[in-house]
Amino acid sequence: MEELNHTSVTEFILAGLTENPELQLPLFLTFLSVYLFTVVGNLGMIVLILISSQLHTPMYYLLSSLSFIDCCQSTVIVPKMLLNFVTEKNVILYPECIAQFYFFCTFVVAECHMLAAMAYDRYVAISNPLLYKVTMSYQVCLLMVAVVYGIGLISATAHTVFLLRLFFCKADKINHYFCDLFPLLELSCSSTFINEILALSFSAFNIIVPAMTIIGSYIFIIISILHIKSSGGRVKAFRTCSSHILAVAIFFGSTTFMYLQPSSVSSMDQGKVSSVFYTIVVPMLNPMIYSLRNKDVKVALKKLLQKMFPQNKE
Repeated sequence: MEELNHTSVTEFILAGLTENPELQLPLFLTFLSVYLFTVVGNLGMIVLILISSQLHTPMYYLLSSLSFIDCCQSTVIVPKMLLNFVTEKNVILYPECIAQFYFFCTFVVAECHMLAAMAYDRYVAISNPLLYKVTMSYQVCLLMVAVVYGIGLISATAHTVFLLRLFFCKADKINHYFCDLFPLLELSCSSTFINEILALSFSAFNIIVPAMTIIGSYIFIIISILHIKSSGGRVKAFRTCSSHILAVAIFFGSTTFMYLQPSSVSSMDQGKVSSVFYTIVVPMLNPMIYSLRNKDVKVALKKLLQKMFPQNKE
């Protein structure tokens, strides 16, 4: 009977990153530049891998999947965020909010497990190079990608189903720049206990398991690197690993801060800052870290540019 008195919410207002009017334009220009760089970088990687036969290997197949995830994740979040900087009141309809959360959850969970799959791929390539083609066959890669997206879809569906059971009858202002789980739970006037337990359980699985897989893979990779006789080869391998580990640390560190602590402990203002890293910064960095530092990608890009802009020889 109590639920009958609850008024249904048809729209929310996104608070955004800041309400300071002096920061709106600089932040808009900054995040617009980051978004354009992210989209161009990730779509460019997908196209380059697609048309360059020398990049048709398991490693770059997984990298193209990561680029797709990053591009989609940014597109789900950033355009609506940019709108918040140029409008007085950034309104989002309830169905749009739920849809934004569903796709965001799908892609952020998929990214967690895709990074783990890529770390395992690098471990196999360095530790067992002779068995690499057998261990990382295209069938195995397809299965890994299917599992990655499957876990993302299952996690997002579970969260969304229980989110739809909640009643929102308090304030309609979401203290965030997108429809994330915990900011939505703060607005609920019904019990969110099951949602919080579900969030902590899924977050623990989707963050800790991939993180442990990545850490384990890179421990074995570093051990293999130490056996390289050439000092130059060791330095080059360590540089590559360090850049990968940095990107992974930023991503998992920020997601851990946001999702692996009770809502009573976490601060939404601090959570908004940490969210910027895994929703905006990391998708921008991934093309540079995983591809532009790679010799094969540089060679493929150079060949493509030569085909597109042939030099006339007199």
